[in-house]
Amino acid sequence: MAKRQNKYSPEFREAAVREVIDKSRPIADVARENGLVAQTLGNWVNAWRAAHAGDEPPLTVSERARLKELERVVRELRMENEFLGKATAFFAKKQQ
Repeated sequence: MAKRQNKYSPEFREAAVREVIDKSRPIADVARENGLVAQTLGNWVNAWRAAHAGDEPPLTVSERARLKELERVVRELRMENEFLGKATAFFAKKQQ
C-alpha cells in the first residue's frame, strides 16, 4: 500500500490548531477558513491536546462553578426540548 504524504506543513497545522485552542474558535469555522475538512482539523486538535495535556492550567474555583452552572442549564434545556418534542408528537397524532 502506498504511503500518504503530508499535504500540510507542520507550521500550517500548528497555526490552525492554535487558532482553535488559543482563541476558542469552533473547529468547523477555522477549518472552513483554511480550506480543511473539519474532521482533519479535529484530529490535529485532539492530537495536540493529548500531547500537551499537562500544559493547560487547572480550572479556578469560579471557572468550576461557572462550568457546573452551564452543565445544569444544558441538562434542563435538553429535558425541556425532549418534552416539547413529545408534546408536539402527541398533538400531531391527536389532530389526525
